[in-house]
Amino acid sequence: MGKGGLLIRQAAILVWGYLGAVIGAGFASGQEIMQFFVRYGDAGAMGALFSLVLFALCGGFLMHLAHRHKVSNYQDLLLIMGGSSISRVIDLGLACFLFLGISTMLSASGAVFHEHLHLPKNLGIATAYLAVLIALLAGKKGLVYSYNILVPIKIVLLLIISAYAAFHVPPVNPAVMTAFVHTPMKLDWLLAAFLYVAYNFALAMVVLVEYQSLTTPKKGIIGAVYGGLLLGILIIMMFLALNRYLPVVFHYQVPMLFVAGQLSPAAKLVYSLVLWVGIITTAIANAYGITQRVAHLIGIRYNLCLLCCLTLAVPVATQSFSSLVGHIYPAFGVLGLSILAMVLYWGGKDIIGEIYYNIKNFRHREC
Repeated sequence: MGKGGLLIRQAAILVWGYLGAVIGAGFASGQEIMQFFVRYGDAGAMGALFSLVLFALCGGFLMHLAHRHKVSNYQDLLLIMGGSSISRVIDLGLACFLFLGISTMLSASGAVFHEHLHLPKNLGIATAYLAVLIALLAGKKGLVYSYNILVPIKIVLLLIISAYAAFHVPPVNPAVMTAFVHTPMKLDWLLAAFLYVAYNFALAMVVLVEYQSLTTPKKGIIGAVYGGLLLGILIIMMFLALNRYLPVVFHYQVPMLFVAGQLSPAAKLVYSLVLWVGIITTAIANAYGITQRVAHLIGIRYNLCLLCCLTLAVPVATQSFSSLVGHIYPAFGVLGLSILAMVLYWGGKDIIGEIYYNIKNFRHREC
């Protein structure tokens, strides 16, 4: 492979890694887009655009920091950004979330099998368990390979269905939208968008930092920025698609599955696959993050630790998916805000410092 092809490949794997970490069950179901954007009406569109910018900016800053400090795991980066005391607290909270995130995704797989495929919930849990185990037996290589295969399939199908609904279904009557959407206060749509990015970026950090050793600084940053931009485009497409079916979609736990079902039975079946793949890629991110953390901490073999983490997550996975999401994800939002603030501060500080240094040197040469 030529140098140009290698650089493109390095950027591409960052894109898939970013998208794979963020686009999980909540995103693919459309429920996150409903809660953080659609409910704010026209202001939600501005929120979607803001999230596009923030995902791209934070992704670029994160890879800049990872390459500058030459770290390829999230613990070392947290230590650099927050110091030992703060990083320990965030790391502990993140480890708890990663473990509970495995249970949540296994439970989500069970819900898809039971509610949409009319198969036993335990079969869905077992299938997801095996898929994650097989994908991660090869460690980081397994993480990258599984994302390179699963994420493009997920993104293409998601784009096709959401774009078709967004541009081929007649828009809803504006009077209907006004009656059912949340009437935003001055800037609560902006706060919602910021919280949405923060809530999703912590898991993205766990995955993206691992790619530092696989990319050059330039292509790592470019890949993360492109991944953030594509995430934003997907949010906008789903926002438009869901708006076409207001107010009915407010009554569904999986609104995008309802949208797909309105297009055709085949589209609904395809979207069920998209939803399940989204669950698996998020479960892979959670399982890899907690496994490499625990294996390093207590000094046991990675594969044994992976097996233990997945197996211990199964009992919790038998609980209701909606119940797990309701209890786990709000608490994780606080961690996400802390991580997002640190990345924006340290990344912005570095970039401003480099700009100042370059301007100073330029003026010195002119003199």
